[in-house]
Amino acid sequence: MQAIDNDDPRLSTANIKSGMIAGLVAMAGETGVPCEPWFAGLRLGPAEFSGDNAAYLSYRQACQIIRRAMRSLPIQGSGLALGVRQNIGHFGLLGLAMLTAPDFGQALRLGVQYAPITGAMMELDLDDAGDGGVGFIAFMRSPDAELEPFLCEELFASSLMLCRGLLGPEFRPRVVELAYPAPDYADDYAALFDCAVRFACARNRVVIDASWLRSPMPAHNSASAQQVLALCDEQMPADESRSEIVAVVERLLRMHLADNPRLVDIADNLHLTERTLRRQLRAAQTSFTELHDRVRTESARALLADHSLSIAHVGAAVGFRDAREFRRAFKRWTGVAPREMRSQG
Repeated sequence: MQAIDNDDPRLSTANIKSGMIAGLVAMAGETGVPCEPWFAGLRLGPAEFSGDNAAYLSYRQACQIIRRAMRSLPIQGSGLALGVRQNIGHFGLLGLAMLTAPDFGQALRLGVQYAPITGAMMELDLDDAGDGGVGFIAFMRSPDAELEPFLCEELFASSLMLCRGLLGPEFRPRVVELAYPAPDYADDYAALFDCAVRFACARNRVVIDASWLRSPMPAHNSASAQQVLALCDEQMPADESRSEIVAVVERLLRMHLADNPRLVDIADNLHLTERTLRRQLRAAQTSFTELHDRVRTESARALLADHSLSIAHVGAAVGFRDAREFRRAFKRWTGVAPREMRSQG
């Protein structure tokens, strides 16, 4: 097994969405497996991956949780089991973008382009598979022989469910090629994909026949497609992703925003000294004050959009007991008063 390269900044930035981890937490609950140990030492817990919570985590954190989950869940082929639970709705905006594309070929290209907004943990690409077909390729950001089967299973199984949602239950690939040795449950792959499955190949690839690429999408609409793609663009990870410590501090600030948490409060929650937390934030090129103000600004903007809430109520929700103090702070953050911001909306 090749260890994750901790020096690669792409692997320690908190830009992975929680869907896959949430699915594993749900499987733990169904099988009676305690999942709290999966999160030990990661400043995260299972409660942050249940219900409507949508915590972000880094690739490194996600790999650690998945590795621990694989070792404790009594499920053979847990990646396949997790992937088949997915449908178009689980892909959010990307699923809608694919639905409104003109044909499946274009939908597939959109799926690869915007995969990061779904929390995909593998790098994706397309290649020419001959006879007009296309190969859907997946490879790990940092090779890991223990995790690769799980990540491929989850990705290819969930993608199969997505494709069948777009094209109908009769969809099947031409062949599935996998770069790792056949597991004991290899027959489960053939049963699910309903096509030839080959192991110990040069790469992880699903080949799709050209006939499927020309299939029209059921909800194609040019105007809707443009609007959805604009939203997808907004959700794509920025070039400068947040570090793990920044994501954790932002999450804790949002959870306790009305209490106006201080640096010492957040540091205590993380079992760090104030000095250590301040140093870690400085290394991430930010500060507690900057993060606190940013979170308060974002939350206040969102609350001001609800005209049923008074300015004083919005101020209290973001940690201000005095409405006048909130108005002054908001104008300092944004350049306009809260009432003016609301009127612009």
